[in-house]
Amino acid sequence: MILPGDATTTLSPQYKWHLVAILWWISFFNYADRQALSAVSKLLETEMGLSKVELGLLGSSFAWAYGLFSPLAGYVVDRVRRKTAILSGLYIWSLICMATALCWNFKQLFVFRAAEGLGETVYYPASTSLISAYHGWRTRSRALGIHQTSVYVGTIGGGFFGAYIGDQYGWRWAFIVFGGLGILLGLVVSRLVIEPTGNIDDREKAGVENQSGADVRMPMVEFLKTLARTPTVLCLMAAFLCANYVAMVLLFWMPNFLSGKFDFSLPAAGLTATIFPQLASMVGAPLGGWLADLLRKRILAGRMLVQAFGVLAGAPFVLLCGQTYSVAWLIVALSAWGLFKGLYDANIFASVFDIIRPEARGTAAGFMNMVGWLGGGATAPVVIGFLAERYGFNLAISSAALVYLAAAIFLVAAGLSLRSRDIASR
Repeated sequence: MILPGDATTTLSPQYKWHLVAILWWISFFNYADRQALSAVSKLLETEMGLSKVELGLLGSSFAWAYGLFSPLAGYVVDRVRRKTAILSGLYIWSLICMATALCWNFKQLFVFRAAEGLGETVYYPASTSLISAYHGWRTRSRALGIHQTSVYVGTIGGGFFGAYIGDQYGWRWAFIVFGGLGILLGLVVSRLVIEPTGNIDDREKAGVENQSGADVRMPMVEFLKTLARTPTVLCLMAAFLCANYVAMVLLFWMPNFLSGKFDFSLPAAGLTATIFPQLASMVGAPLGGWLADLLRKRILAGRMLVQAFGVLAGAPFVLLCGQTYSVAWLIVALSAWGLFKGLYDANIFASVFDIIRPEARGTAAGFMNMVGWLGGGATAPVVIGFLAERYGFNLAISSAALVYLAAAIFLVAAGLSLRSRDIASR
């Protein structure tokens, strides 16, 4: 396979999987850095006297910056080397993570969390586009599903080690450690990421490079017109908004919820809130990728059907998390929630990339992130905090099950509206 990028290089046929492994580690720190704040939220609440709404606003500040700048980040990613975007983003968000240790009040934390959200905007548009340049439709869901497992391990690592470091040495050290390790990782892997020109075309013989569209750029006006006339993509974005809302309930509020309801210690709450759902998602994502690639060979909407099943099956367990007073049932609910969440997550971008042409995938991922994070990620922390203060945490957490049901409706609508003419050349 000849893929001239950094240089004209003959790559092993296995490199497309090696790339997934390399990006896996960068994605790990992308999520570990995010989760560090949630892990030490109890310490911040005590030290700075923050209310639950203020804690929610800290989570939302990241989401607002991440969502607002995602379309621009995706647009830029389609016009620069994706390798440059990935590594630059890693260095920027890691430095900001370390600088968060300098904060002494709510306003400073709010600004630095927003800045970190801005620093992380380029990663997923760049990484998912780069992976999809090496993986055609036959292996795309599996590749992105494996890459997605880094999110779960990063969440566990950020949740547990962030809480442990915070409990032992103070919350500032959690940010210093994660940020410093991210910078070190960038220096180690910088020569291992190879930028291709063009995309692998699975309609031809395996290993043959498709150069068509390598230098093509889709104007923003044309991209917006494509969105407007493709209801399937709009439905997928709406579903991502709902799914991301529910994910933020799990990622941001669960450690605080468990600490208060079950009287867990800070490290125990951080570990319980992450290890059971995230390990289950590590099973669900590769399984969801495999099922989606299998169904996609038979049904155009195969990936979307897997996603719809995931959120529909996960809804009862979201409800159970909020209502149970049994630790055993809580673990069952968290694990099942995570498993079905993984089925959905593996195909977030793979479903959209079935429809969006290769030269606009970064832009599409950016718009997906804007909708998901502004509409879902930024809303959930504040809404759940508001509901928790007025009606209790049990009802607040349980209410997210209704949002999952809405996601299922949008995904079914996406599948029903999909036509063969919508399928992109890839």
